[in-house]
Amino acid sequence: MQLIRGLQNIPHFAQGTVATIGNFDGLHQGHQSIIRHVIAEAQHTPKRASVVISFEPTPKEYFMLTQAPARIYTLREKLELVRQLGPDYFVMLRFNQTLASLNAQVFVRDLLHRSLNIKRLYVGDDFKFGHNRQGDIDLLHRMGSELDFTVTDTETVYQGTERVSSTLIRKLLALGLFDQAAELLTRPFTIAGKVFHGDKKGRTIGFPTANILLKRRSLPITGVFAVSVSCAEKHWQGIANIGHRPTVSGTRDQCEVHLFDCDEDLYGQRLTVCPHTKIRDEIKFSGLDSLKQQINIDVEKTKHYFSKGHFSQ
Repeated sequence: MQLIRGLQNIPHFAQGTVATIGNFDGLHQGHQSIIRHVIAEAQHTPKRASVVISFEPTPKEYFMLTQAPARIYTLREKLELVRQLGPDYFVMLRFNQTLASLNAQVFVRDLLHRSLNIKRLYVGDDFKFGHNRQGDIDLLHRMGSELDFTVTDTETVYQGTERVSSTLIRKLLALGLFDQAAELLTRPFTIAGKVFHGDKKGRTIGFPTANILLKRRSLPITGVFAVSVSCAEKHWQGIANIGHRPTVSGTRDQCEVHLFDCDEDLYGQRLTVCPHTKIRDEIKFSGLDSLKQQINIDVEKTKHYFSKGHFSQ
């Protein structure tokens, strides 16, 4: 898969493309189904490319700023998951004022038709685009007839009676229903990032933590969790605090992990943290002494959880 950043870097697609467009946060069952259809359709015509189009930041992040929905995965993680499915190209469009103000018909004519030479487009029936979200599936069908490309409304994937969506997955994660979320994602939810030097307050109370550098504005979960952690071929169990750290006046989302039976120097290493169950909500304590007492309780609960065979290294 080749990553293309921006319209100026799009190659000439003489044989046209089969494409899909969206945010694809989480790359869940529904997203995977769409992309597989795109790849299969493109393979029917020699030299026709399969293309996944997405935005960075997402439109909601651009317009809603801090009120936007929390990301399930970072751009890096999303790219890797799409790469595993195997489309030919991933086109990442910078969502800025220019793109936000683009007329819907110009979006279709200049971007989808002239730049990408789309011959078939797969989108959800609720897809909106262009200035003030004026473009919709009906406009795509009309302009597709005019510009010689077809539009396919993708079928909604259901889990029981509920529509599989990034919104549903965020709700499951927020409720600590990690097994249910993993079923829709087709993989466990994880948080990954490099370990950076924090304020080292954990060391002063006997619980040193690895502080994960987050590359997203907010996380879909907050609280204290029993977690498994991996770094290359190494694995540990531990306990993580995910949130603002109110007791020490934290101001940003952060993931701090206390690893059991680990004395390695992990600074600069990339850790992958997989939450298994929620121990408690994040709360503000009167001071470090009361925080330490609660952490002791949390650690015992976490070790008890793992001792029941919920996770084995």
